Amino acid sequence: MKALKNILLLVLILVIGLSIYIAVQPNSFEVTRTRTIKAPQSVVYDNVIDFKNWESWSPWTEAKPEIKITLSDKTEGIGGSYSWNDNGELGNMTTTATIPKTSITQEVQFGDFPKSEVDWTFESNNDGSTDVTWSITGKNLPFAFKMYAAFSGGMEKQIGPDYERGLEKLDSIVQAEMKVYSINIEGVTQHSGGYYLYNTASCKFNDFKENMKTSLGQVGSYAITHNITMAGKPFVLYHKWDEENDAVIFSAAIPTNSRIISDEPHILTGQLESFRTVKTVLNGDYINLKEAWDKTMDYIAFNNLEMIENGPMIETYLTDPKNQPNPAKWITEIYIAVK
Repeated sequence: MKALKNILLLVLILVIGLSIYIAVQPNSFEVTRTRTIKAPQSVVYDNVIDFKNWESWSPWTEAKPEIKITLSDKTEGIGGSYSWNDNGELGNMTTTATIPKTSITQEVQFGDFPKSEVDWTFESNNDGSTDVTWSITGKNLPFAFKMYAAFSGGMEKQIGPDYERGLEKLDSIVQAEMKVYSINIEGVTQHSGGYYLYNTASCKFNDFKENMKTSLGQVGSYAITHNITMAGKPFVLYHKWDEENDAVIFSAAIPTNSRIISDEPHILTGQLESFRTVKTVLNGDYINLKEAWDKTMDYIAFNNLEMIENGPMIETYLTDPKNQPNPAKWITEIYIAVK
């Protein structure tokens, strides 16, 4: 009997000691992870702000595909939410505040435990990448929560690796989505032509992108400073494309409603007569333009069409990358004049 009493006393001491140990654990926790994602700030933000996108990069659904995710009627922005059921363990998350493109604040609750705050920040870098910081903070933790944390190794051990994996997957998902593109050859149609302001430049292929941006900027600035209304989207008119000699000659142009007499020698006025053309639309990054041109040429050959010698060959840029940093959403039209 004495031995039993000693055992019970020992158990009681252990229980009291464990209770004291749990009670003196911190009443709060914070877990933070940061990753540099190779994508523009607004592109990453636009993915995270909508819970519809979370399942594709969630580390928890990756580890447990059987988790049942339920999206609310609103998933994006303040008030957006979703919930989950992990084999009877319930949880939910709601977006409570945002600073567009810069930060997101959310409220998360696991079962009957108190709510915690989740914070995201998005900081743009000079190279076009974004530093993404993902944090979770809990305060005024009850005894049961501290006991769970103590027996599971702490919240840093529980959540930290998941946050690292989530940011890694987010990086790969965003980059993959930015590379999505499509090429649609719409066939033979009529280009309306019209007046345009332009300047002409020549360069090597590797220098074309920068030269084109500079030339379009000069023409656009001239139009703005002279209160000239653009009649459409900017375009490039190709005069020579000589891959063998690594040379391209082009005119960077903006359409106008009427003939404009320029007072600067490098800004000229041109006019395109309406012409029959094969039209192709590229949805995606400009790096896919060569493929779009090649497919257009193949279409012309396959359909026994004949290009007009020295006829117009045009790229029209419907999307301004300054306003839409996601290249997957850029739209470019190609026109090649045919007889």
